[in-house]
Amino acid sequence: MFVLIPVCSVSCVLMVMGLRAPSSRDEIDSAVQMLLSLKMSYKAAMGEDYKADCPPGNPAPGNNSGLGATEAEEDFVDPWTVQTSSAKGIDYDKLIVRFGSSKIDKELVNRIERAIGQKPHRFLRRGIFFSHRDMNQILDAYENKKPFYLYTGRGPSSEAMHVGHLIPFIFTKWLQDVFNVPLVIQMTDDEKYLWKDLTLDQAYGYAVENAKDIIACGFDINKTFIFSDLDYMGASPGFYKNVVKIQKHVTFNQVKGIFGFTDSDSIGKISFPAIQAAPSFSNSFPQIFGDKTDVQCLIPCAIDQDPYFRMTRDVAPRIGYPKPALLHSTFFPALQGAQTKMSASDPNSSIFLTDTAKQIKTKVNKHAFSGGRDTVEEHREFGGNCDVDVSFMYLTFFLEDDDRLEQIRKDYTSGAMLTGELKKILIEVLQPLIAEHQARRKEVTDEIVKEFMTPRKLSYDFQ
Repeated sequence: MFVLIPVCSVSCVLMVMGLRAPSSRDEIDSAVQMLLSLKMSYKAAMGEDYKADCPPGNPAPGNNSGLGATEAEEDFVDPWTVQTSSAKGIDYDKLIVRFGSSKIDKELVNRIERAIGQKPHRFLRRGIFFSHRDMNQILDAYENKKPFYLYTGRGPSSEAMHVGHLIPFIFTKWLQDVFNVPLVIQMTDDEKYLWKDLTLDQAYGYAVENAKDIIACGFDINKTFIFSDLDYMGASPGFYKNVVKIQKHVTFNQVKGIFGFTDSDSIGKISFPAIQAAPSFSNSFPQIFGDKTDVQCLIPCAIDQDPYFRMTRDVAPRIGYPKPALLHSTFFPALQGAQTKMSASDPNSSIFLTDTAKQIKTKVNKHAFSGGRDTVEEHREFGGNCDVDVSFMYLTFFLEDDDRLEQIRKDYTSGAMLTGELKKILIEVLQPLIAEHQARRKEVTDEIVKEFMTPRKLSYDFQ
């Protein structure tokens, strides 16, 4: 699909422009924008620039339409779909090249450690947050005592959140603590209404329920503003003005090229990217930043959200704002394997924040994909494969002790540790983690949620 449409559309546009002279400058500009957008779509699909005299070669990583594609070539990532046929998961090095971001290398991790004066979070140490845009600018600002703020979000599609949903919030809380900066959390209930079979009331209700789980991560109420798009945009002229500015400077052809929208998509979907972009600019929150337009934003998010912010970074200079910086995380694997999508409608695809200790044990033992051998004898002789073993993958996210994690890896790879023993360790890590989260969530009252979601001045040190 992604290959045929650009080539065919470019041919059609060229044919039309060759048959008759353009009637206006606007028509010329529109045709040029369409060509540029189609060329971007073609490059995203094929991994090479479109050449009129050169037939397309093999589809690039990200195009999953070719039956003969290799595992790496079948990786497909956009804000709504993540697909790979590899049991190891997405090839993130290729994704960095494709998206044009920068790898979080040892040098950057060391610089973060020097700036904050403490050990970096395990997500940084282990490459779970693996890619960035302009993180060095954020560190420059911090070291020069200039302000920045954090922005992340959640699309509330159901009441049930799973442990994978916690990853950006665990990391964002750490960033808030070590840098001592304000944070805004966008609940995109409007997006879920547009994409899912939900009523507006259901979408808003999920936003409030999900906010309780987010608050239970331990965010500082004096430095955190959580907002529902359905609730906040109508009450904030500053926010809506930025949405309109962004909408004016992004064409339909551009969002088609970036997000793959078609003529049959609703105008709500087409205009939504501007709403997700708006929190990147400080004057969207006048109650927090007043009329300041120069407070830079740092966005921790999964890499699939990057297209929104590539668009945002492109439009920011045109409307007089600084580009937001980003930190990208890898994807959290489903229990059935890194190539399987987690789903709120499938209770066995992940560990949910509502699961009991017994449910956690049953799910891990029954459903967690194993990198072990078929028999104990074979496993003892040849060892297990940590690269595809979901229990080990989960431990890389949640086991704090680096030395213990490395010992587990060595023991499992050598065959000294069996799959059942590895799963037992994971269960012992997950059960208290989920139980502690549930206990904190019970303490989150409706009054606390209302306070977090009330537009107000936040506490921060910079002027």
